[in-house]
Formats: sequence, C-alpha cells, structure tokens
Amino acid sequence: MPSDTELLAIQFRTAFVLERSGRILTTNDPDRSPAPRFALAGCASGNIYAVRADVADGIAAQLMDLAASEPPFFDRLGTPRHLDRYIELLSYDALVPQPRLEMSYVLLNDIAYQHDVRLICSYSPEGQELRATLATKGIPTGLAKMRFTDVSDFWDPWCVAMHDTEVASVAFAARLSETGACLGLATSPDLRGRGYAAAATAGWARMPALRSRALFYSTSQTNISSQRVIARLRLRFLGASLGLT
Repeated sequence: MPSDTELLAIQFRTAFVLERSGRILTTNDPDRSPAPRFALAGCASGNIYAVRADVADGIAAQLMDLAASEPPFFDRLGTPRHLDRYIELLSYDALVPQPRLEMSYVLLNDIAYQHDVRLICSYSPEGQELRATLATKGIPTGLAKMRFTDVSDFWDPWCVAMHDTEVASVAFAARLSETGACLGLATSPDLRGRGYAAAATAGWARMPALRSRALFYSTSQTNISSQRVIARLRLRFLGASLGLT
C-alpha cells in the first residue's frame, strides 16, 4: 500500500497535465479544462504544489518559495497558512483568483457497501446497451438535471445506479491516469439521500478497469451531499487541497 505522500503525488499527477518542468498545463479531464493558476494539496506528512505554465516566471517563483514553507495542509475545514499571500501574488498577474477548497479521500478497490440497487457498468453488455439508447434517444430529464448533455459526458469507466428504469446516480472517471483515477459523481436531485450515490461509487471502485489504480474522491468543504456519501462508505481522509483560478 502506498504511503499518504505517495498517494498525494499520484492524485496530483492524475488531476493535472504537467510539463516536464512541473508546471501545470491543463486539468487532466477528457475536455482538457482550464487548470487553476496555482494548486496546493496536502496530507499529514507534507504538501505538493505547482503553478500553471502561463503565470509569469517571477510570480511563479515567489509562489513556489512561499508554498515550500507551508505547513502540511491537513485541515478538513481550514485554509492554508499563506492563502492571502497566494491570492495577492496572483492578483499582480491577472484577475483576483477565486479559491476552491476541497477535501480528498481514498477509495479502496475492494470497498464493500450493502445495497439492493441495480448497477450498470460501462463495459458490460447492459452498459453498452444503455450508451446506445442514450445516443439514439437523447438524454432524459433526470440526467439533464445532473448536467449531462449527451452520451459523451459519460467518461469511462463509469457505473450507474438505477431507480426502476431511471438513472439515479452516475459514478465516472473525472480524471484518469495510468496510476490513479479521481471519481466524478452526479445524482438526480429528486433521488438524493437514498444510497444511490454510495452504491454507484462502490460499484465504480470495484470495476476491473480500475483495479491497478489508486482511487480518490474529492469534494468541496460545503458539499453536504458528497459528505453523506463519504460517511456512508466510511472513506479515509487523505488531505486537503487549494486551487486558485
């Protein structure tokens, strides 16, 4: 089992596309979304951090020097010691950044969760049939409420929890690398609080395609629904993170 420091490094490299120099290029999702200008992640034994490639070199050097003196960022509901200074430095380079504070948890590949929910995973015959149906008939109302626009939003590998014939919750690979995967999770607003998200998450974590990877679930400090899933599955807290866009 990797140490927390090793897990943190895997998560960071899974979350971002990095230059050889260590600068951040983009977020490591299928859409290659814009990444934060500065990112810091911590666990009990230390931190890892990086600056986006387009931040001015002088500002980047100051951010990296300051981050090197940051205590381990391991507070679920806290902020990094130098947050105000990070924001000040990035404000010289562009607009005032908006902080995103998250908590990260470790998902075990053999996680167990007792439920009677019907699950459909992407590589199964049922999964291929579901994908074909969505491609042909379009996204139903329940999935639209989860901000799915078409079948391309189902990022492999994925696992869905069903409520009768309706998709109640979708667990998918929001970030994927050779060594790690970060969970993305969406649940129908009308079906929250019934265990569908926890069932989909456990089903996703147990998929053969993810067996050799370290798995992570991150959520914002204010996301109560995600925190309920974490409590249901009794996930282990890894550390906290900051993104300044």
